[in-house]
Amino acid sequence: MAAQDQEIILYHYTFSPFARRIVWYLNLRKIPYTQCLQPPTMPRPDITALGTSYRRIPLLSIGRSIYNDTRLILLKLEAFYPPSPAHPSISSSSALEKLLETWAIDGGLFARAGQLIPSDMSLLNDEKFLKDRQDYTGRSWGREAQEKGRPEALVEMRRAFGFLEEVVLGDGRVWVEGVGEGPGLADIEAVWVPLWLRDLKGALPAGYICANTFPKTFAWIERFHQHTRGLAQKAGKPKTIKGAEALRISSDGEFAEAEGEVDGNDPLGLKKGQEVEVWPVDSGFSYKDRGRLVGLDGNEVVVEKVNGEGKSVRVHAPRHGFRVRGVKEDAKL
Repeated sequence: MAAQDQEIILYHYTFSPFARRIVWYLNLRKIPYTQCLQPPTMPRPDITALGTSYRRIPLLSIGRSIYNDTRLILLKLEAFYPPSPAHPSISSSSALEKLLETWAIDGGLFARAGQLIPSDMSLLNDEKFLKDRQDYTGRSWGREAQEKGRPEALVEMRRAFGFLEEVVLGDGRVWVEGVGEGPGLADIEAVWVPLWLRDLKGALPAGYICANTFPKTFAWIERFHQHTRGLAQKAGKPKTIKGAEALRISSDGEFAEAEGEVDGNDPLGLKKGQEVEVWPVDSGFSYKDRGRLVGLDGNEVVVEKVNGEGKSVRVHAPRHGFRVRGVKEDAKL
């Protein structure tokens, strides 16, 4: 059964800035999906039952295939849903898309944005949330730490808004690629952090980073917001299901793609069928997926595991930003 013939289930919580990247993409391309809403902090028993230890949000399942990390999710959706009248393309496959993706994630923009969460927010007075996020990122999220990091984060964020204002949008273009009637994938890659901060009350100080100092950027952010909100309203609220139903759908489904191969020339020297562990290295690194290696190349690693219903599932993760290690025999004891 092809991926397009199976139900897409997005596991997320609604205020996750990373999850919004995927929701925008799905709506812009008119790809229907089902959502399984999750708590913002651990534990997440629905995801554990699905068959993965991955703790970051969002993740996506199509049948018995589980996809981790928004970068890989977007690549897979691009492959599973080629441009068609039903699912119009929003990607030009340009280098700019990839550069903006790297700028926002690997370049540290989102990490700096996290330091701009106002220290008086109720979440930052919630011990459960603070402990969860410290476990997630490896740094303190207490009020003192937030206030200490805020000045430098503001300087970096002002530079980022200046880059958008003067370089990306400097010629007055409506969208980042400068073409099309609506936003594209490059807009998603560029807008998700600034839009999140714009809507986070108290994150950006008036007079320093605002519509007066960066008029083109703030106009573009609002334009994107209105366009995607209109599409979401037109599509209607996605079907929402509980974890038990999501697990049943996954277990009754098939793998979204054929089993891959393990590159024999990969520097790690791993073999197909070998037991391995896979985990992200920048955040959520305490949660590792252990399973049988069934696919490995320069872009992706795939391990096969068993879900809460005893069915085999395949967990896909990108190579970039993730670590793969063989499990030593003594680690099983």
